[in-house]
Amino acid sequence: MGKVESDDEASARLEAALYSAGRPLTTEELIKASGTESRSKTLALMTNLVKRTKSAFKAIEVASLPDGSYVFQLKPEYNTVIRKYASKPILPTATLKTLSYIAYMQPISSKQLVEIRGSGVYMHLRHLRQLDYIEHQNVGRMKIYTTTDKFQKYFGIQGDKDALKQKLFTKVRTHMQPTPAQTEPAIQA
Repeated sequence: MGKVESDDEASARLEAALYSAGRPLTTEELIKASGTESRSKTLALMTNLVKRTKSAFKAIEVASLPDGSYVFQLKPEYNTVIRKYASKPILPTATLKTLSYIAYMQPISSKQLVEIRGSGVYMHLRHLRQLDYIEHQNVGRMKIYTTTDKFQKYFGIQGDKDALKQKLFTKVRTHMQPTPAQTEPAIQA
């Protein structure tokens, strides 16, 4: 593939790559997609694309993520509005459940996740790490997982991890009718 000469063509290629990827793209991937072979040129085109998207659209955006990647996405505040129209979920349900356990229980070990979610959790963890929604630290032979800034930005969550836990708890509590067993305090083992 030869070098692209026109800014319009390079910008169109960036739009096409971001739209079709369905995931964040790194600067290196965007340089390849643009055909400019130039980091500074590609970043200038991305800055312009972000501005144009903000002025042209109300519900979708091209967002720059904390790790330097870019994503074409629905603005987080519209996620619940369109859920019933979405043709496929952002994440498979099982992976989303694993992510919710990590978000609520963090920091949480892989051993605890396997006990709660089963051995399929390893595939979920791989997928979530690829999306950069989670990170881990090695403590001895154990991996301890937490969510990332990218996770918080992508899902429209502001604040620290305690605020996230409170938000998740409130959301779950308002969507569930408690049974008598749920209203009694749990016995700690």
